[in-house]
Amino acid sequence: MERLGRSWHGAQELTVALVARTPDDPATVRALAYPDLVGRPEVGDEVLLNTNALALGLGTGGYAMVVALPGRLPEDTPVPGHIVKARYSPLQTIRVAADEEASPHRETLAAAQDLGGMPVVVADLHSALPAILAGIHADAPTARVAYLLTDGGALAAGFSRTLDALRDRLAGTVSTGQAWGGDLESVNVHTGLLAARHVLRADITILSQGPGNLGTGTTWGFSGVAAGEAVNAAAVLGGRPVGALRISDADPRARHRGVSHHSLTSFGRVALAPADLVVPADLPEPLATDVARALAPLSARHRIVTVPTGGLDEALRASPVKLSTMGRDLDGDHAYFLACAAAGRHATTLTT
Repeated sequence: MERLGRSWHGAQELTVALVARTPDDPATVRALAYPDLVGRPEVGDEVLLNTNALALGLGTGGYAMVVALPGRLPEDTPVPGHIVKARYSPLQTIRVAADEEASPHRETLAAAQDLGGMPVVVADLHSALPAILAGIHADAPTARVAYLLTDGGALAAGFSRTLDALRDRLAGTVSTGQAWGGDLESVNVHTGLLAARHVLRADITILSQGPGNLGTGTTWGFSGVAAGEAVNAAAVLGGRPVGALRISDADPRARHRGVSHHSLTSFGRVALAPADLVVPADLPEPLATDVARALAPLSARHRIVTVPTGGLDEALRASPVKLSTMGRDLDGDHAYFLACAAAGRHATTLTT
């Protein structure tokens, strides 16, 4: 390992010199280590890397991932929990679930049965998180907001620099399912929502997969389709589901223009419980007409809510996180981020 780069909560960047196998191999690669799994790398360490994402040229996952530091194993530390995440992979990790016997929150969550009407803003992309949060805090700056990290994208909470930058604005993060590294761990979305409400004492929870979503370009082949199941979970627990729609007039792919087909599948076909689907007011034409037409079939089950957008652009521009989705910034896909912020604003009207 040649040098250390940036570090943030749960992750460490480094530059690694490769043992070249062919003349075309690069001399060095940018890599990412999770110190709680592999130990903290130091200059001069031998590093075992997984370079699959790098070889595929993935935009979000453009790192070689550190598998191990063979010459210096991490220290053995006692683990109080017995919940295994990233199960039966070489990097499986033992965590304390918020509701298991060894957790200090066991009694609280054993007694918790519902969310008490807590709004749950559901999005299918991680890039929605800072925009939704900006919309919430534009109208309710003191609201306690939790983030639920599902396991559709990056499993490690530490992969997200967005989460690191928002730590002082969030009541906490709950990593659910196979995802790990949040302030609290949960077995599934249901227990994650209960932990957000009863342990983090959130007024509002934002739920999305981590960065690095998976899609095949087909109707069902998208990791964010699980957003529909999250609506069902929030509803069955007595929460108020709010859909942050993926709206765009900038995406070059026809299936994502207007309302993305992913939102239409998640909320229109997977979500069996009703939700408030939020549309920002004053969308430009023809986008506004396209959105209204796409959402009309969903109105039989869901409530289509039009939300005023005054002040939301300013709130988005004041975000401590650079807004980016599919390589487009706030001005490059303004409608997308505005729709997310409007969903956050609407959630503040539902708090009890």
